[in-house]
Amino acid sequence: MKTYVGGCHCGKVRYEVETELKNLISCNCSHCQKKGVILDFVDKAKFKLLSGKEFLTDYFFNKKSIRHTFCKVCGIQAFGEGISTPKVAINVNTIDDIDTSKLEVSRHNGKDV
Repeated sequence: MKTYVGGCHCGKVRYEVETELKNLISCNCSHCQKKGVILDFVDKAKFKLLSGKEFLTDYFFNKKSIRHTFCKVCGIQAFGEGISTPKVAINVNTIDDIDTSKLEVSRHNGKDV
């Protein structure tokens, strides 16, 4: 496990997460595909919002099983939270100084779920 820090584009929302950056997915559901996110699902206990709670707003769609949070200032979704599961979905692209081209990413068929 390694601890990473990241956040939104404008810097208002900052977080810290402990993860191995394994089992990463690129989902083709209508929401993820349009955003182009790479997701890493971690236990809530391994995630800490450092700053910017007041700048977050929520978006729910489809089954409303994930609270998609994004920054009200710059619009970037750094993470989302499961409603019925104790997981946080980290947008790996928002981790500071990450080179996602060096990571193994699996495709997830969220379109047909």
